Amino acid sequence: MYARFTTFRSYNGLVPAASQLPPGLETTQGSLQGSMARRGISGLFLSGILMAFLGSILLAWRYHIDPNYLLIGNYFLLQNLGMLLAPVLAAPLLRRKGIGFVMAFACAVAFLAMVLLAAFSPPSPSAWRMGGLFLVGLSAGLLNTSVFHAITPVYNLNPAATLSLAGALYGLGSMACALFVAGTFFAYTVASVLLILAVVPALAAIVYYRAKLPEEPVVQEVTWERALHDFKSPAAILFALLLFFQSGNEGALAGWLPLFLTQRLGASPATSLFLLAVYWFALLIGRVAAQWLLPRVRHARLLAGATLAPMFACLVLLSTNNLFGATVGVLLAGGGFSVILPLVVEKIGDRFPYFHPGFFNGIFSIAMTGSLLAPASLGYLAHFYGVGVVMGLPLAGSIMVVFLIILILLEARLSSAPKSKT
Repeated sequence: MYARFTTFRSYNGLVPAASQLPPGLETTQGSLQGSMARRGISGLFLSGILMAFLGSILLAWRYHIDPNYLLIGNYFLLQNLGMLLAPVLAAPLLRRKGIGFVMAFACAVAFLAMVLLAAFSPPSPSAWRMGGLFLVGLSAGLLNTSVFHAITPVYNLNPAATLSLAGALYGLGSMACALFVAGTFFAYTVASVLLILAVVPALAAIVYYRAKLPEEPVVQEVTWERALHDFKSPAAILFALLLFFQSGNEGALAGWLPLFLTQRLGASPATSLFLLAVYWFALLIGRVAAQWLLPRVRHARLLAGATLAPMFACLVLLSTNNLFGATVGVLLAGGGFSVILPLVVEKIGDRFPYFHPGFFNGIFSIAMTGSLLAPASLGYLAHFYGVGVVMGLPLAGSIMVVFLIILILLEARLSSAPKSKT
């Protein structure tokens, strides 16, 4: 087992470690790894655009005027199904074609999805849009899987800095998507906006396809034995549930915030989309600031602030009747959410050294993929209880996060107690 994870750490089995290469190839291989890491990091900007796309485009499709919450829930569900299928398709492609090919293929699928959605925007039949959104989810999942494989060399050198930069570029892409749709809302048709967006993955597909990257990777994943063993660990289950609720909180707010603000406050679509960009900006700045705060501030204080701020933010957004209150709520929610994930990932790395964000590691992968259902669930809940439930679900999720953090702290103390006596 130790040998297996040594290979995993030396590039997760994609290429040999530099010390294992022949002297004449060491410099070349290092250059290829660096090139792959740079292109992988840049791919997270596009991933952010794809993941923020549906939450931004709903207003352009006029669902704030004629809301159909069940259909919107189906949109999110189809996008999430595409993301769930992506790792199954990515594994054989990575083994046979390599990382560069999968990144280029993911961008090509994203381009096709944007063109399809441009051709079948409302009032065209919704089935075409659900197909296009399935492709958006599939492309995002393929891109995320290949990107995290690509950045493995730099992740192994400095995990905290790599994840910080990755989160910053992802947030920047999400913010750029919201700002672009907001800025073009009254200037161009929906089809034109989508075709302009399609240019980004089209150019990325060309760049990734022509890139000189390591060939014939052998992708090694955590075995099913390791995954099943995770289910026997209370800590792993608690971390998984925490990731589930926290990721669900972030995704639910990002997907529904513009529609909520337009219907509850009467804000214009452009203003609501701008506040969505403010939410992504708060997440972006918070993730970067968290890396500076982690070694300097007690983690218990950070967690207390990070869990209480979103709860207060949801109450503010539920009760406010003006844009100032909405802005304060959005900033508090984004700032609070941004700190929790770096803290959780750090704790997971301490307790489970084999964990790596580029692989579907047993129960952690189930938590991350399962949490994608939160925005879809909101559509079905809003159909019965109204759009106000958009803030109710993250509020309930934040309460669950507080409860799970308490359980994790108790479990850690109990598990370390026998060691202190020996």
